[in-house]
Amino acid sequence: MAHHFANEIPSRLLMWQRVREYAVPPSMIETATARRAVGDWAGACAAARIDVDLDLHAVRARHGIDLVTRLRADLRRLAPDLLRWHMPRIAPDGRLRPGLTICLARYRSSGATPVQLVVRTPPAWADAGQRMSLALWEGSGTGSPGRHSHPHPHPDRRFRLDLHRHLWDAGLSGELARRCGADGAPFTVLPERLRPPGRAEPPDRLHPAGRAELPNRLHLPGRAEPPDRLHPLGWAELPNRPAVHDGPWAVARWAAEAEWLLRADGLPRGAFTVRLGARRHAVFELVAPDDSHAPTLRPLREAVTAQEVAALPVLPEVAARVLPDLELLRAGLVTAERLHPLVASALEASGSVTVTVPAPGSAPGPDPLDPHRVRCRGEVHRIALRDGVLTAIDHDPAQLRREDLLVALGGPPLPCLRAIDAVHRDPEALPAVRERLGHGDVAGALAVVEGLLGPAAVLRDGPLREALESAAARRIDHGLFRSGLAGAGAAGEETAPDVRHAGHRPRIDRRTPPATRRKRSTRSRPRTGLTC
Repeated sequence: MAHHFANEIPSRLLMWQRVREYAVPPSMIETATARRAVGDWAGACAAARIDVDLDLHAVRARHGIDLVTRLRADLRRLAPDLLRWHMPRIAPDGRLRPGLTICLARYRSSGATPVQLVVRTPPAWADAGQRMSLALWEGSGTGSPGRHSHPHPHPDRRFRLDLHRHLWDAGLSGELARRCGADGAPFTVLPERLRPPGRAEPPDRLHPAGRAELPNRLHLPGRAEPPDRLHPLGWAELPNRPAVHDGPWAVARWAAEAEWLLRADGLPRGAFTVRLGARRHAVFELVAPDDSHAPTLRPLREAVTAQEVAALPVLPEVAARVLPDLELLRAGLVTAERLHPLVASALEASGSVTVTVPAPGSAPGPDPLDPHRVRCRGEVHRIALRDGVLTAIDHDPAQLRREDLLVALGGPPLPCLRAIDAVHRDPEALPAVRERLGHGDVAGALAVVEGLLGPAAVLRDGPLREALESAAARRIDHGLFRSGLAGAGAAGEETAPDVRHAGHRPRIDRRTPPATRRKRSTRSRPRTGLTC
């Protein structure tokens, strides 16, 4: 284990370890790569579970042939499996961050707002299957031809990938090592306390070796200020090691990334913010961002209001933090062979890691016909797949039928039958099945179940069957969201409940049906919570 995680492994890294194992399965990468290699970008998106909500013919009619040519070129370079690999996720399960609209590319158009190629994640109540959608945002509306509406159709400034095309563009994936700082730059973390007064004056730039000065709070200690004023003062020295509970920050890359950010917004220099946490932002100023001087940072010296901070450019999250793959590699939680092929090749080309590709057939998987061993009536019996069903092969079929009848009448089952029933109801691979179902890999989950029970097995009541039925039922919610039927009912009917707030009574408004309004506003309504 790496030296800086000697005490404990952060839960955040354990989450990313599960994400790297289950979120983008090798079968998805293989299929999407094969379809992209032959120019079938739509087939690659389908293999990566990305719905396409744009019509190139309609885009050509509205914006002309030049924009469609650039858009089609980007779609052919799009690696949807690589995009899914780098999408932002939330703890503790590592699911896709819901309700996001992320910009992938911008295109100049005749309108005031540039046309943007965006990828969207569904809201939390409709995230079954962990599907995403590809659309064109034109400055108003959802930018998609479908009837469904997105809760946040506007591209998010904090999560944007148009400045980091190497995270989704197969032709630029080799820039990953240079852009993520895989050249051995040490990690830095946020400070926990301010520097005591009277210490030496902090430097006015961030040292590339990893020692830097960041404001830890938004106000000066010992000085009363209005709540609507934010002060970029209050210095604290960053330790040159990562914290256990906070993710490492790529401070050494902030100056270069800020230069990219400001140039994309048409600003040669100026101030920008870095989101440090909930309601916490650090304000910096880019110094000497030109071709003859290396860009450096310094904290903004004058006080700014909260409204001014909200209007400043925001450093994207992928530029502010260290790449999770580098954290996992340095912590020893994942090997380079388990990474995405484009990520592994980029890191290998930079000399950061060494990738060893196993020879075909060198590590065969377990034989599905390999029997399980169970001690039954003083002997070791075998349980294996026969004719697509898990069977106790050392017992006669007639004896098994008699034992099944005895169990139905209340008798004790054979140890072999108890073992088969346990595998059906609560197998050891149930956590892996749930992880695959949670990340939308239904095919992988069914493959695990068929490897355990056989393709012709009938599932019995238990946690395994409940997990599969729940995953199938939640896919209906995603279908309702995609079709635009969620929350829309016929006249006089009650609207569909919002499962994001299970157990929460929706407030009465003008959209509430009259029958429901009368029912909930009457005084004679029985109170089920009161008992005699």
